[in-house]
Amino acid sequence: MSLRNFIIIFYLYSSNSYAEPVFISNFSTQSLNDWQQKSFKNHTQYQIVKLDKQTVLQAKSVSSASSMYKEVHIDLQKTPYLNWSWRIDQRLSISDEQSKQGDDFTARIYLVIKGKWGFWLSKAINYVWANHSPINKVWANPFAGDSVMMIAVRSDTDQTKHWYTEKRDVLADLKKHFGKDIRFIDGLAIMTDTDNSEGNALSYYADIYFSKE
Repeated sequence: MSLRNFIIIFYLYSSNSYAEPVFISNFSTQSLNDWQQKSFKNHTQYQIVKLDKQTVLQAKSVSSASSMYKEVHIDLQKTPYLNWSWRIDQRLSISDEQSKQGDDFTARIYLVIKGKWGFWLSKAINYVWANHSPINKVWANPFAGDSVMMIAVRSDTDQTKHWYTEKRDVLADLKKHFGKDIRFIDGLAIMTDTDNSEGNALSYYADIYFSKE
């Protein structure tokens, strides 16, 4: 192999197969100053606390629905995997979480893809800790229709007061549920909400990042 061909192959391999993780949050070293709170009804209380010898984000909801939102620009062809850890300390009493009256979740990660021609063309995907829907169950959001898809990552079969670490191939999920390749993520939200059911929720989130694999 010539030196020129070796350099070309090495460059292609390096540029396509290697990408640094993109950290969305690092609660152990950062404040929430670069996050915005977006309220739908009242305010969920978000604060950084110490729990299980680590620094994490705590969310307390009492008949409230607000999120911590951060504008980000993620190239999913470089870092398609979303990684995070979470735990819940109590469950919600909801009979039908796929209805408007039951659209509350103790914990969720919300990814936003902005429409090129206006907000009404935006799409989103929600990874939720479901109240009773089985893991990997997918449904259209009862308020937004099939422009926002809900995916149950955890459910009532999982333990409370226990940390779970997740990894999702967002690029594949978007392709599967929206039927087309979507390369970029434009925003990420953390949300613990209980406004529809008028319940209480307590949950925790650890560091969130995108990775190559």
